[in-house]
Amino acid sequence: MVKTWNIAIPELTGREKRRAYLYLPTMYRDQPRRRFPVLYMFDGHNVFFDSHATHGKSWGLSEYLDFFDVPLIVAAVECNHHPDNGRLSEYSPYDFCDPEFGCVTGRGDITMEWLVNTFKPSIDRRWRTIPWREQTFIAGSSMGGLMSLYAVTKYNEIFSRAAALSPHIWADRKKLTDLIRTAPLSPDTVVYMDWGSEEFGGNRRMAHDLRLVADAIFDRGIHLTARVVPGGEHSEASWEKQTPFFIDTLMYGLDG
Repeated sequence: MVKTWNIAIPELTGREKRRAYLYLPTMYRDQPRRRFPVLYMFDGHNVFFDSHATHGKSWGLSEYLDFFDVPLIVAAVECNHHPDNGRLSEYSPYDFCDPEFGCVTGRGDITMEWLVNTFKPSIDRRWRTIPWREQTFIAGSSMGGLMSLYAVTKYNEIFSRAAALSPHIWADRKKLTDLIRTAPLSPDTVVYMDWGSEEFGGNRRMAHDLRLVADAIFDRGIHLTARVVPGGEHSEASWEKQTPFFIDTLMYGLDG
């Protein structure tokens, strides 16, 4: 079951409304005393419904979770669609310049402060969540993948596990890597990270940079699953196919 409603993020776009999404697991109604871990996701409009997705193809995540009876709540929020790089700005912790998009002011820290201090508490109040760090996860793709790596590192006291699919680390790979190397991280932290072999034409430099980030995570001694997806592309259709891998990583070792 996926519920939707409209919310505003005053810190970012004032009173302008955007959709929020909440997936409830198959057993939520029949087990009224049970509480569930929560996965927070970026680009909520691309997660569940093709009709809402930017390019007409979603991850179809609810169908997968329903079919396998995964005991997990998923909370997601639509991105900023403003043509002046609204999504890039909200989903980057760092200022950066790009040949295609120009210079972007990173407001990812504002996005995370809202998610941690406003959105998460509202989800915990309204639904039967397990609010503790050990059962609070975060995931996203591309810029959302960058934000997921940033979140599990900078806000490690909130999120214990993250999935970063095709993370767009080039906003500022050095700052991200420095954060990973120096932030206080609990040894039980779990990270899933992947990228497709065909992304951006199989650019070897990009693959090299992603390996540097994976090495930095691995060097911290936390639990890392890193994959190169054979034939993987930078698209929702490709990321949907990775659902079994990242969901299994996020849920590994938890009571079913």
